[in-house]
Amino acid sequence: MKLLMTADAVGGVWTYAVQMAQSLAPHDVEVVIATMGPRPSENQRAQVAAIRGASLCESEFKLEWMSEPWDEVQKAGDWLLGLERSFQPDIVHLNGYAHGALPWKAPVLVVAHSCVLSWWQAVKGEAASAGQWGIYRERATSGLHAADYVVAPSPFMLREVRRLYGRSSNVCVIPNGTDPCLFQSTGKKEAFVVSAGRLWDEAKNIGALDRIADYVHWPICVAGNATAPDGTSEVSHTRICRSLGQLEPRTFAEFLGRAAIFCLPALYEPFGLSALEAALSGCALVLGDIPSLRQTWEGAAVFVDPRDDRALAAALNRLIHNPRERAELAQRGYERAQSFTAERMAAKYFDIYHAMIEARQQSEEARASACAS
Repeated sequence: MKLLMTADAVGGVWTYAVQMAQSLAPHDVEVVIATMGPRPSENQRAQVAAIRGASLCESEFKLEWMSEPWDEVQKAGDWLLGLERSFQPDIVHLNGYAHGALPWKAPVLVVAHSCVLSWWQAVKGEAASAGQWGIYRERATSGLHAADYVVAPSPFMLREVRRLYGRSSNVCVIPNGTDPCLFQSTGKKEAFVVSAGRLWDEAKNIGALDRIADYVHWPICVAGNATAPDGTSEVSHTRICRSLGQLEPRTFAEFLGRAAIFCLPALYEPFGLSALEAALSGCALVLGDIPSLRQTWEGAAVFVDPRDDRALAAALNRLIHNPRERAELAQRGYERAQSFTAERMAAKYFDIYHAMIEARQQSEEARASACAS
């Protein structure tokens, strides 16, 4: 099977695309990863080069959630159609929305990792304005409805796809996954709290940790890029004891292995891959009390209102001073995390790819039969 997959190098979609390519390789799936937005780093290029049957095609076209992107989104569409003509994939796997409406030859699967409209509602507490985001809504709706199949990483995100864009048929939830072997606890945990995320993204709510850092009894360390894809940076974490910056995956995994507590006070997180990585590393989880994180980690994490700084500091200090509760919570999180493997994720997608190809063949045979009669 040949797969053309779009991606970007900005956040979790990159990790997802790499994990998919690695886990599909044993199924003899050849994958071309076509990136838009900021170009991948040398480390990211090396990740793809190490995967059997995977290759990388890069561009710098704006992503559809960026400011004034639509001319470049159209150019990216022409580029992607050219890749389809040359590669001739059996499946087109899009990790964005607008390009779902292109005149593809192959069946198209769209994955709803997140979206501006659901982000805006969760972060701003109101609907995104039609004036600013009306074109985005139209393009996303068209792409979602044109796709043969739509996947979301959580029940929350699937509900948002139905609510905001009206797509309800040929949809399902496939949770994200990772390779458990990439993460491990050092056994003896160290006395610090760690968090991770795009620091420029309000949804990650890393600023809450900055505000409470003086009141938490352990150091708080934060990993992530403070510079947005457009080059701006509007965050300043002056009280966090240690800002780790953007870490390579292996270095971040080592840090998680040492940390006793992982905190993600997110306002919006359609799945939460960093929480999964932390759970596999034996960290006790303290998470924002939002539907998607509840759906994944209910009973295996402490949940806190992400807008209540006092409650967040209290939850962290309670775990800091209760090692038994901390250890029990970490164990429950670790056990829950075993369900979310990249191998299981890719196998579910592989089954859907086959179903899409079969459905397309049946449709073409029925059309040919109707024409013949």
